[in-house]
Amino acid sequence: MNKPVELQTVAHWIGGQPVASASGRWGEVTNPATGVVTKRVPFADAAEVDAAVKAARSALPAWRDAPPLRRARVMQKFLALLQENQKALAQLITEEHGKTLPDAMGEVQRGLEVVEFACGIPQLLKGEFSENVGTQVDTHTVRQPVGVCAGITPFNFPAMVPMWMYPVAIACGNTFVLKVSEKVPSASMLAAELFKQAGLPDGVFNVVHGDKAAVGAILEHPGIGAVSFVGSTPIAQYVYETCARHGKRVQALGGAKNHAVVLPDADLEFTADALVGAAYGSAGERCMAISAVVAVGAVADPLVALLAKKARAIKIGPGNAEGVDMGPLVTRQHRDRVASYIDLGVKEGAELVVDGRGLVVKGHEEGFFLGTTLFDGVKPGMKIYQDEIFGPVLVVLRVPALEDAIALVNANPYANGTAIFTESGGAARRFENEIQVGMVGINVPIPVPVAYYSFGGWKNSLFGDLHVHGVEGVKFYTRTKVVTTRWPHQDTPAPGFNMPTLG
Repeated sequence: MNKPVELQTVAHWIGGQPVASASGRWGEVTNPATGVVTKRVPFADAAEVDAAVKAARSALPAWRDAPPLRRARVMQKFLALLQENQKALAQLITEEHGKTLPDAMGEVQRGLEVVEFACGIPQLLKGEFSENVGTQVDTHTVRQPVGVCAGITPFNFPAMVPMWMYPVAIACGNTFVLKVSEKVPSASMLAAELFKQAGLPDGVFNVVHGDKAAVGAILEHPGIGAVSFVGSTPIAQYVYETCARHGKRVQALGGAKNHAVVLPDADLEFTADALVGAAYGSAGERCMAISAVVAVGAVADPLVALLAKKARAIKIGPGNAEGVDMGPLVTRQHRDRVASYIDLGVKEGAELVVDGRGLVVKGHEEGFFLGTTLFDGVKPGMKIYQDEIFGPVLVVLRVPALEDAIALVNANPYANGTAIFTESGGAARRFENEIQVGMVGINVPIPVPVAYYSFGGWKNSLFGDLHVHGVEGVKFYTRTKVVTTRWPHQDTPAPGFNMPTLG
């Protein structure tokens, strides 16, 4: 009789050390390529969230008062440690999420770039000064931290999305409580350990795990001043409304249905390669994945034929195997949900050009695999177009002209990212000016901005006023204070009863 394998237990990270769960509630972490449960993860209750907030509040005064240059030096050491451990972080991501190791390495790199940006925080926190706004009166501004901030992040980017948040928040002088997806907890735990090694004071960065109970405790906790969230649109709206009711600053990034418009003059080979990577990379589990292609005019038939050829050629298998292009989906339930949309698309009358159902990866029969899927002849009224499927399913819609493509994209309630493929500068310029989407690519299929620009969509893809990272991230995690100063001489008249005009 085989001895049962003892599961590794993930801890919370509170006050600079791993803390065992006291809630008694647990979830499971599964390797999506094998279907095998590998770890137990604790589900925090309100008391455990409160303990993390208390640790953050205790650490806040000293960290807030530390010179920005000192905070930047900790960030520089953290950056160096992340670079040394990039592959270890990527391997944890592949084991728990399923994406390929090269893709995970790229994810960590994009997260590292936000830490690099945060290393420049002394320059980014500089205020403004105006001399003599009135007689012997000067005015200046300062940026000060909000206090205890929190982040709630999804499963699809276990390292990058949290790094959109906490490096900027912490560099600005805040302390932080991170609630990562319970499906992928380990990368953030390793990051917490590296942060401590970099010299971050205990309590400045805390990590808790859990489900809706932990999220609710964060949204309602009176000790948290700002919340950042990335997830589906219904939950993003819930987070936004709940935080607003509790007087918190909030940025809540929601779902997407990202379109790529292809014009007849586009380089077809280049375009098809770009679209296949953008649609099927990370098994389509990206908020910036291209999930809808809008083929304009005569380009449709040759484009669909080329997309089908390339989709069928994608090598699918475990993410840590050599030469694999696409790994499994994150859970069995999610795989089955995505497959149900393929069934639905057939019932709705779309043409199923490539069918990913029924794929079995030899040696990994229990893994959560689904093959690449391509639909043609999709109409705007179909659910496979309207819903965010979040899997390796690409749909093609056909329109006669560029203005029809722009109208189609602008009518969609999601507005995260979009792209156009063309060799016409005039068409590209018109597209970028008229499209009502937060992030636009010109011959770039996934226009995720670099760290010193902000990431965020429009319409139902964002609830809140400010995007994550970049200068808007600094604005979100700080409050502006305006100071008006007069140093009176003996002959300066005293203020009167009228409204001061500073003339």
